[in-house]
Amino acid sequence: MSQALVWYVSYGSNMHRDRLACYLQGGRPPGALVTYPGARNTDPPLAEMGIELPGSIYFAGSSTVWGGGGMAFYDHQVPGPTPAKAYLITAEQFADVADQEMNRPPSSANPLETLACELPVGSAHSVGPGKYETLLVLDRRDSIPLVTFTAPRGSEAVPHTVPNEPYLTMLRLGAEEVRSVTTLSSASELNFESELSSASELSSAAATPQPAAARV
Repeated sequence: MSQALVWYVSYGSNMHRDRLACYLQGGRPPGALVTYPGARNTDPPLAEMGIELPGSIYFAGSSTVWGGGGMAFYDHQVPGPTPAKAYLITAEQFADVADQEMNRPPSSANPLETLACELPVGSAHSVGPGKYETLLVLDRRDSIPLVTFTAPRGSEAVPHTVPNEPYLTMLRLGAEEVRSVTTLSSASELNFESELSSASELSSAAATPQPAAARV
């Protein structure tokens, strides 16, 4: 399974490729409090693309990585759209990113490595109660699944919290990259202001709708 490919769809700080690199090659993102060991396979993504998800993001919890403040989660039940970035990586790397999101060392025991490739489009499958342990199979592109992970509960089930500035910086940088990797034929705004309330405004970024159209 380690060489099977997936499109890992990031809607949060991992839209910034240098931040994702800390999960793959190891390291500490600027402003973060955690140093990551990196994935078992440290190769960079084979490709990346901007896409548009049908749901919405929200911010909740308190991040230990960024010294508090909310973290981004994706709710596929709330109307969007949400621009995001997809990375072409191995299923093994996808599972290793998920492990590190849960503050665990990468391990072959993570079932996401297999489930990401085997579950049908439209699946939502929780492998644990953690904040990033619910797998969503969003779509397929040339037979390769587009997958992400999020919290087991939706945006209406938890209090919303405002992200800290270092996390917002990662989101801004990622938003700029989404715009740069997309051909702008039809634009939609990447704007988190409704969730951020009193937080500093994020720069808006455009993304061509290349829809991950399936709702799960």
